[in-house]
Amino acid sequence: MSGKDTSDTRPTLVLTGASRGIGHATVKRFSAAGWRVITCSRQAFSDKCPWPMGPEDHIQVDLSDAENLGFAIQEIRKRLEANGSQLKALVNNAGISPKGAEGERLNSINTTMHAWRTVFQVNFFAPIMLGRGLFEELKSAGGSVVNVTSIAGMHVHPFAGTAYATSKAALAALTREMAADFGPHGIRVNAIAPGEIDTSILSPGTEKLVEDIPLRRLGLPDEVADTIYYLCSEQSSYVTGSEIHINGGQHV
Repeated sequence: MSGKDTSDTRPTLVLTGASRGIGHATVKRFSAAGWRVITCSRQAFSDKCPWPMGPEDHIQVDLSDAENLGFAIQEIRKRLEANGSQLKALVNNAGISPKGAEGERLNSINTTMHAWRTVFQVNFFAPIMLGRGLFEELKSAGGSVVNVTSIAGMHVHPFAGTAYATSKAALAALTREMAADFGPHGIRVNAIAPGEIDTSILSPGTEKLVEDIPLRRLGLPDEVADTIYYLCSEQSSYVTGSEIHINGGQHV
């Protein structure tokens, strides 16, 4: 027996929805700062992802399947325990917003109940399941949770559907409740509410919205990732229960 220490002293982030856009930028931001990142998404790990240890630290999980998510949580715990990693952050970034057959916005009249349930499972129930399932690991590390809400949770949006918007509004309320419940255990819980961010999933017509944004431009995924990093760092050590708007002033 060599007695060699195999523990991983890097702070660890668990991130859902890592495969594109904000999630992709967040992995790169934390990796560059020396964090270990355990990514979770519906897709298998791609060789195109530009960060080290990707395949070994990726978990393919369908957040719309509560049982599958339960298995994923156990797998995350095993991976953390295997090399003594400290879970310093959980970022609930994954979200879905189904469209109609022609790509149209689904409203409160024409959204099917199945779609409502699926959207809430991914956008709302998955974050609390992950927070509760990884509670002890977060508590041990004095970690942080960041929930990704949306500007659509604050007012009717021309593209985001009703189920998406209400699930994000519910997630904002859940963030406050989690901050109150997790805070006494040394865990901070905050949210970010992005507006129109320049990613591959922008809806046609988004460029028209820019005219009403005070900063007159789309946001960048890197700008969102920087805010997430701030909320997971010691720079925000007395910030909890907050929702930061990242939308160039669009909400005003």
